[in-house]
Amino acid sequence: MPDPAASPDVLVIGGGPAGSTAAALLAEQGRDVMLLEKDTHPRFHIGESLLPRNLGIFDRLGVRDAVDAIGVFKPGAEFVSDATGRRITFNFRDGLDQRFTHSYHVERAKFDALLFDTALAKGARAKQGVRVTDVAFVPGGRARVTARPADGDEFTLAPRYVLDASGRDTFLAGRMKLLQADKNNNTAALFAHFRNVECRTGDQAGCISVHLAEDGWFWFIPLPDEVMSVGFVGTQRAFKARQGSTHDFLFDRIDRSPTVRARMREAELCSEVRTAGNYSYRARASWGEGYMMIGDAFGFVDPVFSSGVLLAMSAAELGAEVASVWLDDPARARTLARRAERLMAGSMDRFGWLIYRINEPVMRHLFMSPSNFLRMRDGVVSVLAGNIEQKRGVNVPLVAFKTVYHVFSLAHRLGLRAHIASAG
Repeated sequence: MPDPAASPDVLVIGGGPAGSTAAALLAEQGRDVMLLEKDTHPRFHIGESLLPRNLGIFDRLGVRDAVDAIGVFKPGAEFVSDATGRRITFNFRDGLDQRFTHSYHVERAKFDALLFDTALAKGARAKQGVRVTDVAFVPGGRARVTARPADGDEFTLAPRYVLDASGRDTFLAGRMKLLQADKNNNTAALFAHFRNVECRTGDQAGCISVHLAEDGWFWFIPLPDEVMSVGFVGTQRAFKARQGSTHDFLFDRIDRSPTVRARMREAELCSEVRTAGNYSYRARASWGEGYMMIGDAFGFVDPVFSSGVLLAMSAAELGAEVASVWLDDPARARTLARRAERLMAGSMDRFGWLIYRINEPVMRHLFMSPSNFLRMRDGVVSVLAGNIEQKRGVNVPLVAFKTVYHVFSLAHRLGLRAHIASAG
């Protein structure tokens, strides 16, 4: 007779925000869930700034007060231009959705551990320090999953459904050769934690700062205990010019940016310098018979608007619904999975439209000189807050903003061509 412990209803691969959220929601419904995490909490992770729309999910999980206790209050996002020295702040309270007007910055080690513990408290079974090494799907039957603990013997599980929340390991997408790099946004990042970095005060206290620099941008994320997360996300051109160590390259980019350099005159490095490459990608499909990919396991976009955790946890809600329905009605679950894939891809596209253009002169100009004609500025604030649904109240301002962008871009291109022609 099969071991019930080895035959869960749902196996969740990965105990980050996506995996822990999905496991918690499924366990709450009474489903037998096994959650496997390759590392051991708490562990370092980047992606420390959250969005207001995360708050609704925190409420559904019952963790908002706990997040508030470990986080730094985040009222909005500040953009700073190296080219002009100008600063502008987008406060979440000015967005179109007045239900969620703030968010938090968190140490991901504590935040991810909180979500993992929440899944356990709601009834999910879990193992840490266990890496999934192989999976085989059987049409109409249970999958066969092989896993290996860091300090033990290999074992197998036979779940009825698999949710891949393996993050940037992209376990299923990689094995199935479904990954495709996003050629619109070929960037990489390097980052570290510092002390004694100049912080914003007053109404801007707690805002994430995005410094628009040459060949990329910097983030400044205030964390607890007066620590600042500082990272540089650069284009291919920036990284091709790299010389020396990762440490030297980060400090060279800091020195090249006048606005960043000014804030870090007395900064002291208090962590190692880390890197992340191939920032943007997406799987060609997110689901199949008996499985679904959620969060970064499906796709990832540049973090300039702090969308990673929101997209992961939103996808987890969709994935949990698909998995639960699959256990009772696979035909209906297939319909839900198609819808979930459209929603996940659509959300990434809505962030992506702005992200792919953040290094362009026209988009930077519009961000630094925002107009609220037809509530365009408020619409942009709503996207920055994570309001990514296809709703008329948000669509009209964003369509107006996109129209202005395209008009300005055309004028910019025509003006550049005229300048080249006259110079010739």
